[in-house]
Amino acid sequence: MGTWEIFKMLASLVLVLAVMGALLWTLRRLQNKLQASSNTTRQMQLLETLSLGPRQKVLLMQVDGQRMLIGVTAQQMQALGQWPVAPVAPTASSPSPARTENQPHA
Repeated sequence: MGTWEIFKMLASLVLVLAVMGALLWTLRRLQNKLQASSNTTRQMQLLETLSLGPRQKVLLMQVDGQRMLIGVTAQQMQALGQWPVAPVAPTASSPSPARTENQPHA
């Protein structure tokens, strides 16, 4: 086996690995786009996950206008709390409804 054959074999390996990497990158981007576009039609959304240990975590989910906190272990899942989704509070940059132009600023 000569030097040229080894070079061709290594070049082929690098080419195959590059094609696999590009395919993986493309599939991940496509998956993210599909998830983003279908998020508005889903009734159940996973908002956040907090890992507490190797097999324990807490999930914050939203289902039909309700938020739920769920504890997950290797053996079970348990609802920890549930409350309605709060309306979005006005930001500091937006004027409050109680303040008008004629009132003096404090």
